[in-house]
Amino acid sequence: MQINIDRKTGILGGIIVVLAGVVISMAASSNSNDGMFGMHHSRMMDSDENKGPSNLTGADIMFLQMMIPHHQQAVDISNLALTKSKDSELLALATAIRDGQADEIVQMKKWLSNAGASLDMGHSMPGAMGGMLDEQELANLKNATGSNFDRLWLQGMIGHHDGALHMTQMIEDASNPTIKKFGQDIVTAQTAQIEQMKLMLKRIG
Repeated sequence: MQINIDRKTGILGGIIVVLAGVVISMAASSNSNDGMFGMHHSRMMDSDENKGPSNLTGADIMFLQMMIPHHQQAVDISNLALTKSKDSELLALATAIRDGQADEIVQMKKWLSNAGASLDMGHSMPGAMGGMLDEQELANLKNATGSNFDRLWLQGMIGHHDGALHMTQMIEDASNPTIKKFGQDIVTAQTAQIEQMKLMLKRIG
């Protein structure tokens, strides 16, 4: 099945179908040891006593697998800002984004490993995912200098953050409290950063 991605919102066109298939498959074969998305064992438990981070649903796993490369691009372009920008506020923000999302990448990989799941989806996603910068946008950013770089970086990171906010809709009803809180924390932090970046854009002009 081809999954279409709206890069403006980060919503996967076929995601509901995929997740519905996961639920149906797991309900039909609750004793199966083969899960979806690279899981070595089924992590769908009927009891409420085993809801730790190692017990992830298909939606949880897909979200983490998608968010890892999404976060990695934010880390990469934040590092780029630290070498090119002279704006003190932008440098401080880029450092916060880099450090925060790098730590979250480590945590997401740990959760997937604990669940016996692959760290990626096993195939490339067509197009740009969740507001991620495409090759041309990355090239434009690398070639920009001065206030033009700062402007492009802020515009790109706002779109990138906005895509992440939409991606968290995948886990807003997660039964795993750790994963649900993780999504809520992303929304809180990145919403605040979006507002800060919008004000910075007005200052830069």
